[in-house]
Amino acid sequence: MSAVYDCSNPDTRADGLRAAASAVRSSRLVVLPTDTVYGIGADAFDAGAVRSLLQAKHRGPDMPVGVLVGSWSTVDGLVLGVSSQARALIEAFWPGDLSIVLPHAPSLAWDLGTTKGTVMLRMPLHPVAIELLREVGPMAVSSANVSGRPPAATAAEAEEQLGSSVSVYLDGGPSGEPVPSTIVDLTGEAPLMLREGAVSAEAVSEVLGVEVGPRQ
Repeated sequence: MSAVYDCSNPDTRADGLRAAASAVRSSRLVVLPTDTVYGIGADAFDAGAVRSLLQAKHRGPDMPVGVLVGSWSTVDGLVLGVSSQARALIEAFWPGDLSIVLPHAPSLAWDLGTTKGTVMLRMPLHPVAIELLREVGPMAVSSANVSGRPPAATAAEAEEQLGSSVSVYLDGGPSGEPVPSTIVDLTGEAPLMLREGAVSAEAVSEVLGVEVGPRQ
């Protein structure tokens, strides 16, 4: 049975964060608020939990899961190297609405789907998400919805779609406009805009000093 915790109340927020951390460490799924839409998350290094996440969304490994982190420094241990372009974007937009695709460190034992040696990373600007991430470490997180349905802007919308497949729901109130993060791919010779979301292509291009275009 799922448990829902109201994170607007300090007492139930603390209880909810403890329950969510315990669930993540026990290979179970949690729903958490982020600065974009609600996310469904699992331990990024627990392949079975990530498979459960994909199953809950009715999604296959051909659509891999991104990873949320709780600090800038966490990134250094997850990727092959942090380029000057990646560092510039991190300093400009994290925590916030920008996801960055980088080559992941080959030594990492994780299975996020068919990533072709890459990982999509983001540090969200939401206190509940940050607190959980700093407690449990990097989490594989995707939008808290069944594939093909609208992303959840509230914990109730997430629960209506995902039900008992999720152990703990952290209710941080409405997320506002359900705008997804912008995704920039830095794995090639030139940066590519895979999805323009909350951060504009113009803002990304200004930080990098080059025009960032869409994938052809």
